[in-house]
Amino acid sequence: MQSLIIRVDASTQIGTGHLMRCLALAQGWKDAGGEAVFITSCQDEGLLQRLREEGFDIELLSGIYPDKTDWNFTRDILAGHPDARVVLDGYHFNEVYQRQVKEAGHRVLVIDDNAHLKRYYADIVLNQNLHAEQLRYACEPYTSLLLGTRYVLLRREFLAWKQVGHREIPEVARRVLVTLGGGDPANSTIKVIQALQEVDIPDLEATVIVGASNPHADELEAAARQSRIPIRLVHNARDMAALMAWADVAVAASGSTFWELAFMGVPSLVFVLADNQRYLADVLGKLGLAIVLPGCDDPSPADIIQAVTRLLERAEIRAGMIRHSQELVDGKGVERVISFIGGWHENTKVG
Repeated sequence: MQSLIIRVDASTQIGTGHLMRCLALAQGWKDAGGEAVFITSCQDEGLLQRLREEGFDIELLSGIYPDKTDWNFTRDILAGHPDARVVLDGYHFNEVYQRQVKEAGHRVLVIDDNAHLKRYYADIVLNQNLHAEQLRYACEPYTSLLLGTRYVLLRREFLAWKQVGHREIPEVARRVLVTLGGGDPANSTIKVIQALQEVDIPDLEATVIVGASNPHADELEAAARQSRIPIRLVHNARDMAALMAWADVAVAASGSTFWELAFMGVPSLVFVLADNQRYLADVLGKLGLAIVLPGCDDPSPADIIQAVTRLLERAEIRAGMIRHSQELVDGKGVERVISFIGGWHENTKVG
């Protein structure tokens, strides 16, 4: 089985979601008998160590495209793996970058969220979001589109919970998971911690994820110590599935983490932390799959308090979210994508 070369980055600004869903794909590829290599500018040692522990090779970049060192370095790695499939996950991998990989003789899978490019030259475009089929992709005649939640990429840690059974739905929820991305540069997490101090629910408790690229760890530690409710901080979480299984509800970013929460059946209140998350948040809100905060870029403390309280107190709302979200994500996305990659025809040249 050919190698899978994965070009993906992670940082405070980019977040960790791109890398973590690529990790899910790499796990599936390895389970199918292949090898995976990550080319990345990620500087977080915790994330890099996780990739190493999974048995994946890492090639570290000094610059990110359009810095010319990115493509020059990547081109040299690809030259050493002439039969490799290539995965690109990141909004900076534009039309030029895709054409360069194709012209180097490789099949290309682009993981995308919003059809933001004028044209796609990949052999496969994968968009795992609910709104994917509403988007218009300008692509080549040879391009295959894998669109929708059938292709959600979940890591092994989640798949182990598939047979757990139905989640209990307490009349009043009390356990809150706060997970606002691997970076959270605006420190929306502290706003949620502060809001939870004003939520009038007996025995309320929270677990707060401090992402691998989060620069606000000291401030969050201080806020947790001063909290009137029990708050546990988890740094660089290694088993998100277990934390989601613990939670009654979640406060999360409107990104790839939402699909993990959906699979685990965790009713969610979502923030929009980046422009590329706005479309998904709108769809989730309209379909009742999550509560979307008003003024979701920068919601007021009162809005957060009101929305959290509503989610905690309304069991019927949570039950509906659980039922509908779990219908969307069945946990077989990685398997479907790996099967499709394995069936790729002979390489198609750029026209």
